[in-house]
Amino acid sequence: MKNTIQQQQQHPPPFSITKLFLNLQMHLPNLFSYFVIFGFGVALGIALSFHLKNISLFSFDDQPHQLSSSSSSSSLSPPPNIQPSSPTLHLVTTTGNQTTVNPTRTGLNDYVSLRPNNNNAMHDMTEEELLWRASMAPRIHEYPFKRVPKVAFLFLTRGAVTLAPLWEKFFHGHEGLYSIYVHSSPSFNETVPQSSVFHGRRIPSKEVQWGKFSMLEAERRLLANALLDITNQRFVLLSESCIPLFNFSTIYNYLINSSKAFIEAYDLPGPVGRGRYNRRMRPVIRLEQWRKGSQWFEMDRALALEVISDKKYFVTFKRHCKASCYADEHYLPTFVSVKFWKRNSNRSLTWVDWSKGGPHPAKFQRRDVTIEFLKRLRSGSHCEYNGKRTNICFLFARKFLPNALDRLLRFAPKVMGFN
Repeated sequence: MKNTIQQQQQHPPPFSITKLFLNLQMHLPNLFSYFVIFGFGVALGIALSFHLKNISLFSFDDQPHQLSSSSSSSSLSPPPNIQPSSPTLHLVTTTGNQTTVNPTRTGLNDYVSLRPNNNNAMHDMTEEELLWRASMAPRIHEYPFKRVPKVAFLFLTRGAVTLAPLWEKFFHGHEGLYSIYVHSSPSFNETVPQSSVFHGRRIPSKEVQWGKFSMLEAERRLLANALLDITNQRFVLLSESCIPLFNFSTIYNYLINSSKAFIEAYDLPGPVGRGRYNRRMRPVIRLEQWRKGSQWFEMDRALALEVISDKKYFVTFKRHCKASCYADEHYLPTFVSVKFWKRNSNRSLTWVDWSKGGPHPAKFQRRDVTIEFLKRLRSGSHCEYNGKRTNICFLFARKFLPNALDRLLRFAPKVMGFN
């Protein structure tokens, strides 16, 4: 039995070879198909590889340094520490057929920094850009730098600050505690000496007409420019005919330490009060909310941000406060009384004499300026300050004509305490 099995293993039956040959004939067409597909794939791969190599060389031909650094480097190195640069805004001016590009423009991007250029208040921002930038407020109240709060003095003038020599004495020796901004007529081109505190303090301005809405726009423009400096904490509106009644230290401490703003607001029946209300202002502003007051305001930074960010009441006044309605006498008193009355002392810090009646207050000439008159303005009233009674109610006064300057300069050291 064993021998028989061995013989079968050494000499397989003839039918197995025949079966193998038949199977080979049956699969030969499939093998040939596989070989053709494999060959086509190899040829396609070679052609595609050559084509991609040409594209790669063409695409990076302009960047030989990147290619050499990537091919020679054996390990990944950290990216270079490149500080991102702000896009430069160019002021383009065209004269005839010639176009000039000024790369030194002071535009919006320059004011995204913490503090603007304190040497020059001029810039090229549009009104929309200005209000947007000025409306920014940090939500982290701890400042990452030493911040000394400043008072921003906002001068709304037709031309020059006519009583500038008096203000020069007022500001002298207190650099770093105040900022100055001047909104004058765009047509005014008088130069200011470089030694003056008013040098470079004019802001981009537009024409202002008395009694028109442009007056209110100019006030908001002044506020917005002053808000660009994050160190400005208090904001006071003045005119070229205003004078300070106290020295700088007294006024600075009075404003910085105040817990409230100083915006006069009262309900006045009659034609110059409620009679100026336009029923089309409803439902935004109702008649019982209508207020009147002095345009010469003082406010803190938080309220200034609300004023320049307001669109609801501002737009309503712009549309419907016209003709005999003077927006500068009604907008702030109404807006603040409706929304922020708890933060307002409801009085103005600027003394004005309306006793003679008429649309304009009394003016004071040289002969009107006496020591007794100035003392009466300084302490002749009683009011409330931070919850306590005081006789210091007015810090500024108007309207003083240029010919009163010499007497004001003479009495300032003795009466106002100027150094």
